[in-house]
Amino acid sequence: MTLRMVGDIMTIMNGLTIRTKIGEGGRVVIPAPIRRAIGVEVGDHVTLSVNNNTVQITTSKEALKRLQALVRQKVPRGVSIVDELIRDRREEVEREERDKAANE
Repeated sequence: MTLRMVGDIMTIMNGLTIRTKIGEGGRVVIPAPIRRAIGVEVGDHVTLSVNNNTVQITTSKEALKRLQALVRQKVPRGVSIVDELIRDRREEVEREERDKAANE
């Protein structure tokens, strides 16, 4: 294991850990090296989650990648969800039109 400490910045293997403190109103500043490492800029949205007393910051881009991976596990290769939704909606419209005509 490679461990290097410079001030409040610690790198372990290929990871990056920076010590910071909680400011007024519970604010936490994400230091520039961390922002660069995860590819976020001022104004970007991130998601905070807590698991086992650890706070995790996830970028919107990473959240989308994870969601896409989950969907790929559930949708068979070659199947287009968009095409399926369009077909379902068209069938629903046809049913609604038949029901409306039958009730007139």
